[in-house]
Amino acid sequence: MAIQGIGNMSPDQLRFELQRGAKLVRYQYCISLLVITFKRWSEVYYIPAGESAVTKGLPWTLLTVALGWWGIPWGPIFSIQALITNFKGGKDLTADISASMNRATPAQTLAASQP
Repeated sequence: MAIQGIGNMSPDQLRFELQRGAKLVRYQYCISLLVITFKRWSEVYYIPAGESAVTKGLPWTLLTVALGWWGIPWGPIFSIQALITNFKGGKDLTADISASMNRATPAQTLAASQP
């Protein structure tokens, strides 16, 4: 999974930044074409501590405002859901991704237990 905005940050640096309050979030967007409506998630974005997650999600929010409403009946429903998610700062995946980063693989566990 690619995380947008981390550049060449090492996993240890990312863990440190997450402990300092950085977040990993994704945003929802909706696109409608009259009778077809798509509700999708963006890629995961790195939000440094002190930065607004709502501001980072504005492109996805504007995409939904411009193209999400036009499908009947799901366009307005999905658009409102996406806007609520994005105005709350997106879906916070920090805990899930941190847990998977800290989880040791079976091969690492086996190698560490051998003399």
